[in-house]
Amino acid sequence: MVSTLIGVGLVAAAIVWPRATGTDVFIHWPPLKARWTPDPAPTLVLPVLVALTGFLCWRRISSALNWGPYLVAVFAGSWLWTAALAHVGGKESVSKVFARPSEYFVDAKEVSSIPAFLSGFIEKVPLRAPDHWPIHIAGHPPGATLFFILLDRIGIEDPYTAGVIVMTLGCTGVVAVLLTVKTLASQKFARRAAPWLIAAPAAIWMGVSADALFTAVAAWGLALLALAATTDRSSRLIGFGLPAGLLLGLSVYLSYGLLLLGILAIAVIYLGGRWTALPWALGGALLVVAAFTLAGFRWWEGFPVLVTRYYDGIQHKRQFGYWVWANLGAWTFTSGLAVWAAFPRGIAEAWRGADKGRRVVAVLGCAGFVSILVATLSGMSKAEVERIWLPFTIWTLVLPSLLPLRWQRPLLATQMASAVAIECLLTTQW
Repeated sequence: MVSTLIGVGLVAAAIVWPRATGTDVFIHWPPLKARWTPDPAPTLVLPVLVALTGFLCWRRISSALNWGPYLVAVFAGSWLWTAALAHVGGKESVSKVFARPSEYFVDAKEVSSIPAFLSGFIEKVPLRAPDHWPIHIAGHPPGATLFFILLDRIGIEDPYTAGVIVMTLGCTGVVAVLLTVKTLASQKFARRAAPWLIAAPAAIWMGVSADALFTAVAAWGLALLALAATTDRSSRLIGFGLPAGLLLGLSVYLSYGLLLLGILAIAVIYLGGRWTALPWALGGALLVVAAFTLAGFRWWEGFPVLVTRYYDGIQHKRQFGYWVWANLGAWTFTSGLAVWAAFPRGIAEAWRGADKGRRVVAVLGCAGFVSILVATLSGMSKAEVERIWLPFTIWTLVLPSLLPLRWQRPLLATQMASAVAIECLLTTQW
């Protein structure tokens, strides 16, 4: 109860403080990048129907399915919930995000040469550079834009289609998290975590943000790392460890902040108990580093330039003293209060839990939250964390599965209800 009140307090304070003090925190509706536009649109029936169907039928469906079909059902449930929320405003809710001039998809169409794009990427990051990159391309390593360049190369020209592809790939991240929990704990604990991963309000931003793609790439990298960290066979160690490193290394070239995945990676190897997976994963990551470096982009040179661009823009006006804690209020909109309710139990289980399965879930969830804390303390996350932190948030969503069973259905209902309420009252920018 106390931890839930902390979450409520952070949300309330983050909303009230700028308005009560007259402080401009340089965002439309603090702490979210959104606008207050109450509108009970008829299309709200889409997520309401999906939520009711899932709430009433999930237990029966899941209990009848073996593991393989169960994962298919999980993906389908995640996709339906995410798509229903994304389409409350119609197809335009998806297409308008990817059609913005500041987004990757628009400028990706203008790239005629991938080698030239990579080798000349850093020089177009500074705000003062002629023909500088728009904010989102400049704010990420080139891997993010490269994905949309490849979409353009295969003939995907419609922003709505690009958005649906990103959303669909993003929803596979839920499956990756469940595979990780099953590998490190058991199928029982993975099944317990599934409804929380599907029903989270985070689905609002998973449906309309490229960060959904980053979330999936990172989650699959950690899932493969879990397989590598739990095997005794050298062939499987290499077969899982190397691709795990490739995906985790690629994640860092999708978003600079995903360097913090190292916290989750260490947690996964620790829980798996095979530290011999680490050198293979590092080897895979270094292959990604080598490939981008040889192509002309040096991550370690790009990041300092990005920091300068970051503070040359709106970020130098956003006060660290507010955002360092208000970020957690914004993040609560994506995680839901159920995660806050589970923190005391999660911390206790991670610290001295006797049951292996519960301890695995607790450590993974707490590692995700530690990554979030480090991100907010870094000063490089000031606002918009409802989408930026999705790759870490997806791991914190397993924590409510540790709560007593009598709490779970009511809390699941609040998770889905809060997502519908957000869609009804706010127009989110992502």
